[in-house]
Amino acid sequence: MNFENAFNKIIEKLTSWLDIIVVNLPNMVIAIVVFTLVIILSRYTNTFTQRLLKKTSLQLSMRRVIAKFASIVVVAIGFFLILGVLNLSKTLNTILAGAGVMGLAVGLALQSALANTYSGIVLSYIKNIKIGDWIKSNGYEGEIVDVNFRSITLKQKDNNLVYIPNKVVIENPIKNFSSTPKSRVILENGVAYDSNLENVKNLTINLIIDNFEVPKNEEDVLFLYKGFGNSDITYEIRFWINSYSALEVAKAKSKAIMLIKKAYTKANIEIPFPIRTLNIGNQLGKSISQKARKEIIFN
Repeated sequence: MNFENAFNKIIEKLTSWLDIIVVNLPNMVIAIVVFTLVIILSRYTNTFTQRLLKKTSLQLSMRRVIAKFASIVVVAIGFFLILGVLNLSKTLNTILAGAGVMGLAVGLALQSALANTYSGIVLSYIKNIKIGDWIKSNGYEGEIVDVNFRSITLKQKDNNLVYIPNKVVIENPIKNFSSTPKSRVILENGVAYDSNLENVKNLTINLIIDNFEVPKNEEDVLFLYKGFGNSDITYEIRFWINSYSALEVAKAKSKAIMLIKKAYTKANIEIPFPIRTLNIGNQLGKSISQKARKEIIFN
């Protein structure tokens, strides 16, 4: 008897739920339609906002942040509309009432994520750091290809992508190679001790002037002898190129190395291998000579 009563109560409950579903079926259909329209509208809002802001002076990362925020607002409005369509206004009141307590709990749990979000907004406002710049931060170097709410994305010279949390970028120094339209190429080399240093200097400077765009005269190329090495006289040469990319700097340095090697070979200027001269003392030399003579006698 108890089993039958329990079973009947379950059937009555399921029946009442079914009646509620049937009664609210039109509202559910409307809610699904509203949800679909809201998703489509949020995407359209994102695209439209970016196109609209493209006419302003805001940098690309900031335009993306504003567009994402606009799409989130559209989704939030759609969420409240769906609750209204489903007659869940009491649920909405409950959600709003518990929002304060939940907000505190979520804020503590997502402290790191919220810090990255805030840092991403700050990075988007900084005019000296924008998408396309070549920067170095936290030991990583590359071109900025994206700035979002979580991280900044760098594309390195080897085409790898590095994702650095925004909070870490904000809290540490950033070196921006793109702050100026030019970059300096620094190349170190050495020549043999019997080389004519004046000829080496003039040949190298003229070689750089003839093969690179920016240097126009000798004042644009800095050539400095640095010291006496173990096997050569070392020097350093510096010149500018029209690029802020570290990859282009590496290419220019490689080109300069090949040009210098070819010109030095043609001019019979030696770039010596690392060598070391050993001076043997007289006593050691005598003992070695005596030992050698004994070996010759016995043989």
